[in-house]
Order: sequence, then C-alpha cells, then structure tokens
Amino acid sequence: MSVRDWLIDEAPTSRLQADMGRAYAMFGALLRNPLAVAGGIIILVLILTAAFAPLIAPESPVGQNLSDRLLPPSGEHWMGTDELGRDIFSRVVYGARITLLIVGLVAIIAAPLGLLIGAVSGYFGGWVDKVLMAITDIFLSMPKLILALAFVAARGPGIENAIIAIAFTSWPAYARIARAEVLTFRKAEYMDAARQTGASDLRLIVLHVLPLCTSSMIVRVTLDMAGIILTAAGLGFLGLGAQPPLPEWGAMISRGRTFILDQWWVATMPGFAIILVSLGFCFLGDGLRDVLDPRRQK
Repeated sequence: MSVRDWLIDEAPTSRLQADMGRAYAMFGALLRNPLAVAGGIIILVLILTAAFAPLIAPESPVGQNLSDRLLPPSGEHWMGTDELGRDIFSRVVYGARITLLIVGLVAIIAAPLGLLIGAVSGYFGGWVDKVLMAITDIFLSMPKLILALAFVAARGPGIENAIIAIAFTSWPAYARIARAEVLTFRKAEYMDAARQTGASDLRLIVLHVLPLCTSSMIVRVTLDMAGIILTAAGLGFLGLGAQPPLPEWGAMISRGRTFILDQWWVATMPGFAIILVSLGFCFLGDGLRDVLDPRRQK
C-alpha cells in the first residue's frame, strides 16, 4: 500500500492514520482553492523575507546617505530612497520582521486568552458566564484602534507596548467565538460520559472543550491578521508604535506623507507591502474557513 492509499483509506486502523488522513484531505482541499494558495504563497514569502532579510536587502535599513536622498526607483534602488537617503527596498524587507513579530506575538497572547475565557464562560454558565461576558462586552463596545491608542498613550510609545495594546484589544472576539462553540456541545452525551468517568472540570476544559474550539479559532486568527497589521501600521503612523530608526511600515508611510505629491514612492512602497500582506492573510483565512468549517463542506 502506498502512502497516499494509506492516507485516504476509509477504514483507518489507528488514530494516527485517521488524523493524518484528515490532515491530508484538508491540505488537498486547500490546494484546490486558488485564492488560498495565493494567500499561502504571500505568507510564505513574508516568512522567508523576514528570515533571510540580511541576504535579500542590498543595504542597511538604517544606514543614511544624504547625497542619495529622495531618489526615484531605479536599478540601483528598486524602490527608491527616503528623505535620509536610506534604501526603501531594504527597509521594507527588514520591516517584514517587525510585521511578523507583531502578528505572531498578538496571536500568541490574544487567541489563547480569549479561547480560555470563552471556554470557561460557556462551560460553567450562570454567574461566571454573566461576569465574563459583561467584561467582554465592555471591550467590544469600544473601537479597537481607539482603545489601543489610549493604552499606548498611557504606557508610552514603543513596539512592545503596541503589541500589548493590540493583544489587549483583540481577545474579546475570540472569547465570544469560543463561548458560542462551547454552548453547542457542553451538554452533549460524550461530555456527560466523561463526567461519569470522574473527569474534573479542569480536565474536561483542557482535554475536551479547548481542542474542539481550536479549528474555528485558527480561522478567526488568520482572518484577523490583516486587522492586526493595519492596527499596528496605524499606531506606527501616529508615532505610537515602533520608534525610529526601526523600519516599521506604518511609520515609513507617516514619514513619507510629506513627500507624497512629488516623491510618491516614499510612502507608496510600504503601503503596497501592507496591502499585499493583508490580502495574503485574508485569502488564506477564507480558504481555511472553507476547509475547517464543516457547515461549508459539501
């Protein structure tokens, strides 16, 4: 039996074979979605660019050369230079590291926090649910960017505070999704069977409730990446995110707006990078939603 036959076997003989077969089927379904493939390629390019930035960037992202200031795109400077003579292509390449750092840390902080709060709220119900969801609704009632601005303004500008602020404002959506998921199966027969075997509430939440909410959470996190990137760029644009001379895309647009009429490339090039990466996450998120959501499967 070939590896493919083993993966698509309709009567798996082990849990490993069943899990591998399901993953293989999902990957195949994802590859049949052109937009998801395009999004995956964009994200892969972003990751490789961030990993090999020193090899890709022709110049230092912070090195200044005032004799080359505001040069248009050319063979020597593919995206032109900024007001301090820095190569914009090199800065965009290194800016991929900052973007990947922001979205990665926000996802690691906000998604598990929201998942845990939503799972606990939906599982216990009663006053626990009312208190946790009241707190969640308070955060949801305020615009995310305004709340992030207030948080960063209180703690001071910087990339660390920007990451904390975005994560601080992102978890309520995940909590709502997790709670809705838990409410659909918390009284299911298999949950009652697990309780009858003596499983504690902690064990049920960790081993049964949280894994069942993971698929929808992955989809929501992927779709939210574009919003996270735009929020980080907005904070950088206002001078509250990554501080100079870090090559953060939003901050680059902010500095380039002064020259937007005559030297359009200074602000346009990092803007293109933000749009492209945001579209990549949206395309990939849509594809994952189609694959992981059983209600969309035909």
